[in-house]
Amino acid sequence: MTYEELLEHADEQNLIVREKNIPGYSGRIYDNRIAIHKDIDTQAEKSCVLAEELGHYYTNFGDVLDQSDVTCRKQEYKARLWGYNLQIGLIGIIRAFEHGCRSSCEAAEFLNIPEDYFLDAIECYRKKFGIYTIIDNYIIYFEPTLAVYRTLSSL
Repeated sequence: MTYEELLEHADEQNLIVREKNIPGYSGRIYDNRIAIHKDIDTQAEKSCVLAEELGHYYTNFGDVLDQSDVTCRKQEYKARLWGYNLQIGLIGIIRAFEHGCRSSCEAAEFLNIPEDYFLDAIECYRKKFGIYTIIDNYIIYFEPTLAVYRTLSSL
């Protein structure tokens, strides 16, 4: 989703999103208020930050800043995964493949997200699904490298 679409979604949920100077953080959420660091360069980067903050809104409770606490790390992971699924998802990987993307750079550009965000999402999916996963008529391999195959039954 674009940054504008995410802002509209947040507004529909009665969330207040503001761009502010928040040193040390890309984004923060408190109750129904989300702050996005005002110096983030691109709309694509802002959309990824906002997606994760929405993930915190939908999946977390309380303060998760203490990453030495395993419970906080798990909540951070859930929020990040929620954001990855919103911005990319397994279907997004398939759409990029069907569009002809053959590199992480091309896929990230197609999905309108930064390449490092795409690579972080792939690593997260690898940890979640293992070597591969099957969705509809596609096999998505995460090891040894990202690869998407359409099964014969889908031809």
